[in-house]
Amino acid sequence: MSEQKNPERPEPNGQNGQNGQEEAVPAQREDTGEAIATRRGMFGANNGGDTSGYGGLVRTVRLPGATPRPYGGPRGKGDGYGEFDEIADELEGALDEQGLVPENVIEKTVVDRDELTFHIERSYLPAVARILRDDPALRFELCTGVSGVHFPGDRGRELHAVYHLRSITHNRLIRLEVSAPDTDPHVPSLVDVYPTNDWHERETYDFFGIVFDGHPALTRIMMPDDWQGFPQRKDYPLGGIPVEYKGAQIPAPDQRRSYS
Repeated sequence: MSEQKNPERPEPNGQNGQNGQEEAVPAQREDTGEAIATRRGMFGANNGGDTSGYGGLVRTVRLPGATPRPYGGPRGKGDGYGEFDEIADELEGALDEQGLVPENVIEKTVVDRDELTFHIERSYLPAVARILRDDPALRFELCTGVSGVHFPGDRGRELHAVYHLRSITHNRLIRLEVSAPDTDPHVPSLVDVYPTNDWHERETYDFFGIVFDGHPALTRIMMPDDWQGFPQRKDYPLGGIPVEYKGAQIPAPDQRRSYS
C-alpha cells in the first residue's frame, strides 16, 4: 500500500511534494548579514603561515545586518517590544530634541546574540555619547573602553571602533560602533565624555592605527615610539624569530610549513 503524501508537509529536499515550490525555511545565522570576505584555513593565513592543519576550511565572513523592529530584549512588554526598543526610542527622541535627524546619526541598529549595537556615523559620536551619558532615561555613566577591529574586506570602512557602555542606574549594557576607512582612519575622541577612555584610545591607536581626534596625548602605549605599522591589523606581517630547541631550529611562525 503506497503512502499518501501530505501536501502541507514539505518533502525532505525542501520542495513541496504537490506543486514543487520551495518551502520557506528559517535562514541560518551564517547566511544572514553582509558578506565582506571569504576566509580560508583556521586563521585566514594566505602567505604559507597556516600551521593549524585546517587549511582546507573555507567560510564566508559576514557582518550582522540591520535588525527590524521590534528589537525585543529583556523585560519585554508583549508584541516583541522590549528593553532594546525602549533604549532606541529614548535615544532617537533625545536626538530629535538636539535638532539631529536619527536616520543621519544612526547608520543601523543591530541585535545579535542578545546584544544591542548602534552603528553611529563617526562625526556624531561625541554627541551621541553625551546624550547616552546625560539623558535621565538612558544614563550610561560608564564606558568600559574602546576596542579596535580590522576588516580588510570591508571596503571603505576597514577600521571599526567598538565602545561598551553600561548604565549603573538602569542596569543596562549596549555597544556603539563606528567605522573609518584605511585611507582616513580618524574617529573623534571620547576622552572629554568618558575620561577613562584615555589609555584605551591610546592602545587602539597603537595597535590598529585609528587616530582619535581631540585626544589629549595620543602616543603609543605599548610599542616603541618609532615602531612602523600597527601589529593588530590583519594585514600586518606575522613576523617572528627562529627558536633553537634541544638542537633543533624552529622557524619563525610565518616561515613554518603550511597545510593549505
